[in-house]
Amino acid sequence: MSTGTPALAPQDRHVPVMRDRVTELLAPALAAPGAIYVDGTLGMGGHCEAVLERCPQTRVIGIDRDTDALAQARRRLAPYADRLTLVNAVYDEFAEVLADLGVRHIDAVLFDLGVSSLQLDEPDRGFAYRVDAPLDMRMDQTHGTTAAEVLNGYEPERLERVLREYGEERFARAIVRAVVTERDHAPFTTSGRLVELLRRVVPAASQRSGGHPAKRTFQALRIEVNRELDAWRQALPAAVAALRVGGRIAVLSYHSLEDRITKRTLAEAATSRTPAGMPVERPQDAAYLRLLTRGAEVPDPQETSDNPRASSARLRAAERTRSTEGELR
Repeated sequence: MSTGTPALAPQDRHVPVMRDRVTELLAPALAAPGAIYVDGTLGMGGHCEAVLERCPQTRVIGIDRDTDALAQARRRLAPYADRLTLVNAVYDEFAEVLADLGVRHIDAVLFDLGVSSLQLDEPDRGFAYRVDAPLDMRMDQTHGTTAAEVLNGYEPERLERVLREYGEERFARAIVRAVVTERDHAPFTTSGRLVELLRRVVPAASQRSGGHPAKRTFQALRIEVNRELDAWRQALPAAVAALRVGGRIAVLSYHSLEDRITKRTLAEAATSRTPAGMPVERPQDAAYLRLLTRGAEVPDPQETSDNPRASSARLRAAERTRSTEGELR
């Protein structure tokens, strides 16, 4: 519904997390003419804009499953249209996107995981638990299962597993019991009713110490609806495989499950597989990534003060050090 207020430009709606640090990490791999940068989670294009500005000879491929986000990014990045290719896809289709474009190797790639500012700020998307809205939560609203369908249709054991594994919700069993009782009377359709239930079920002490009582359940539903962790397990190795030697990858994660997958995948690739006691390292056993961050970097206090959504961000980055083409892994 229009309020009569002009729509904000994308750059005014979206503050890219750790923008300068991400650009600093990726820019050395994008110095050569014709270098290719892939933004695997384009969103409204904030990080992409910074790379295009700093690396004037770079060609950019932007991927996002959200058609609204692509439209906003296209508007924001219009001055760079001659160097920009936008693709509507999920990031687990990473390899297929590159193949369709005839791209074999890339020089840098960024994944900014989780829910975007656009999705949080659009009340009819159902991502924000502070606004009563339809329980949708699909990043691509053209198809797929909604959060309401998960909440109303999953068997109790399956729903409890989703809340426990994806939301790390300690009170998953009690929440599911309450949900089943409520949905037997009437199906859930909006976020407001679910938030009211969570306020009743999650103990007050936990609400005081652990933040909003809906935070973990909403995270779990969103991850399930969008298959985020399954997609990430496929996308990350595909992106690393596409990097040319000297290419760089950066990943911004916002909860421990994403970050755990990222940490493990990058660390394994940055570690020699030479068996203990082997006097000489075989070339195929050598590490093929070099970590560029010590652990996970976090935003500085000023950024989290200016942009509270950045507070949970964890940044990891690595550089490709050798080719693994032709190796059996």
